Amino acid sequence: MAQRGLCSRREADTWIEQGLVRVDGRTVSVLGTKVDPASSIDIEKKALRQQQELITALLNKPVGYVSGQPEGRYPTASSLITKSNLSRADRSGFRYRRSHAYHLAPAGRLDIDSHGLLVLTQDGRIARQLIAPDAEIEKEYLVRVEGKVSETALHQLQHGLQLDGRELKPVMLKRLKTNLLKMTLIEGRKRQIRRMCELVGLPVVGLKRVRIGKIKLGTLAPGQWRYLHPDETF
Repeated sequence: MAQRGLCSRREADTWIEQGLVRVDGRTVSVLGTKVDPASSIDIEKKALRQQQELITALLNKPVGYVSGQPEGRYPTASSLITKSNLSRADRSGFRYRRSHAYHLAPAGRLDIDSHGLLVLTQDGRIARQLIAPDAEIEKEYLVRVEGKVSETALHQLQHGLQLDGRELKPVMLKRLKTNLLKMTLIEGRKRQIRRMCELVGLPVVGLKRVRIGKIKLGTLAPGQWRYLHPDETF
């Protein structure tokens, strides 16, 4: 079910236990039941209604907030998903409920020293779409570096670098100003951009994520968030 993009694995387990899944017309209620890959899978309307209530938040994460679990004295990005921080420009049609702030997981990370667009979601389908091993959704960053940006360094950043003994996928790169670069990646290794720039002698002094797939940060102010609209996709 997760592989077909119908739901997350956690949702699949819950629905199966509740008897809300039918395979080739027969209700399946035992976890781990094996089925033919060609089988038809149908979900009861009750489960689909539960799924429709799941929300995804698009946050402009400020510096100093961690994406996931609390780290020392640093607050979590999910703590910003409150009614008072909801952007007045939100046009999703959702009405804020306290339950919207629960069970939010970051679909991709943004380190504590970076800011910009962070996706927090209750929907396992979206999480899988963004962070699955085979996901190749573009992520665009504005990167301010220190030092002289040579043509050699630009070439190395675009292709030819390795991290942890593995070659990096090609990076789309454009110099916007003397020390400001726009970098677009389709992978997201831990602190990848900072480590790449260090390898070519260009320490990063500012990093902002401005786009994930088709979704742009836009005019969201730091610390504010909005809902992913029902008709928006990554």
